[in-house]
Amino acid sequence: MPVRDAEATKARIFEAATAEFAAYGIAGARVDRIAQHAHANKQLIYAYFGDKETLFYKVLEKQLVEIAASVSTEITDLDKWVDEHIDYHRDHPELLRLLMWEELEVPKERACRHDARAANYQRKKDNIAEAQGKGLVRGDMPAAVILMFLLGMVNSVSSMQRARGLVLGEDFDAEELRYWMKDAVRRIAARAGDDADPDGR
Repeated sequence: MPVRDAEATKARIFEAATAEFAAYGIAGARVDRIAQHAHANKQLIYAYFGDKETLFYKVLEKQLVEIAASVSTEITDLDKWVDEHIDYHRDHPELLRLLMWEELEVPKERACRHDARAANYQRKKDNIAEAQGKGLVRGDMPAAVILMFLLGMVNSVSSMQRARGLVLGEDFDAEELRYWMKDAVRRIAARAGDDADPDGR
């Protein structure tokens, strides 16, 4: 009898569950389909992860760990910050979809605790506050508000593909949009009197 590789099985389940939840959300996802695509026993999924919502949060947690490891929280180089976020979400569109499904389907009072997620956001706020202390970022706006605006901008450009096409047109150049995103981010975070457009465009 072949020996079961539990870690390999869990990895296949995570991969299949990520695609399933990103496409259908929690309510629409089917454990049968996850098991089929993962080449795993359905009962094994329940044994490893419990119910479907628990599996969803395990998948989301893994996605958040991966972006935290891949995208810098350093805010002093705003162009790099924008590039890394746009590139990551282009290559991993499932993360923003999972976050939107969570927002739509899970009432706040039933949501799992997110200590690790909160800690990651705190690191980002701390980095902005540090940059403010060095005079690199405007100091008149709270660090948390700056972070919220910046995340909202890069996430909306990455997630609202249909609206982007309708507003800008399907042939709008992605690199030009990236240019204007960087310009807007610099203007939001710039100190009073700074030239927010160093290219002079």
